[in-house]
Amino acid sequence: MKKIVVLTGAGISAESGIKTFRDADGLWEGHDVMQVASPAGYLNNPELVLDFYNQRRKQLKEVQPNLAHTILAELEVDFDITIITQNVDDLHERAGSTKVIHLHGELLKARNEHDVNSVIEWKEDIFIGDLDEQNIQLRPHIVWFGEEVPEMENAMLEIEEADYLLVIGTSLQVYPAAGLINYVSEDVLVYYIDPHPATIYDLENSLKVIPLPATEGMKIVREELKRLK
Repeated sequence: MKKIVVLTGAGISAESGIKTFRDADGLWEGHDVMQVASPAGYLNNPELVLDFYNQRRKQLKEVQPNLAHTILAELEVDFDITIITQNVDDLHERAGSTKVIHLHGELLKARNEHDVNSVIEWKEDIFIGDLDEQNIQLRPHIVWFGEEVPEMENAMLEIEEADYLLVIGTSLQVYPAAGLINYVSEDVLVYYIDPHPATIYDLENSLKVIPLPATEGMKIVREELKRLK
């Protein structure tokens, strides 16, 4: 099977009804990003940060995967597919995708404040006083600004092995995730699906830009990939 690596961002989940965190004014649900997505913000006001992610978790439970998620899952019949997502939702998994790397963590998991490897399943709210088995306070399993991205190396290795790269619903402005496209081999065909695509200046590959929402763009890519398999 040919290997497809998919890099997804907020745009693919937006069509399911999940608001993109960062609005046009740069705020996340009315909050400065550093208030709710940084270690300093958490230390300054942990209740605010926990409530912010509690609200995101509730919203996630109210939405469903969309056609773009579903098509990616269905393509596993004919291709070896790895999805590298910047999203913290579980919509890829719910749609049926079996190999998903979450660069920025997962809303439905938690870990303690001191150990990045202490990850547990957690689908309910997190409050001050919720402790793990070591009696350490739980926090969302989210990679905040300024924190290391534990899955970056795995993501780079996957992209280096890709026969095709799909970039879906991302502005390619958040690093280090945006830099992953530079690890793709020069002979790899890259599809970039986004209604407002960024200009990729340093990508020498055969690049096909599809300036459409994820669901519409994936219909086109699905047909092309079927001819290429």
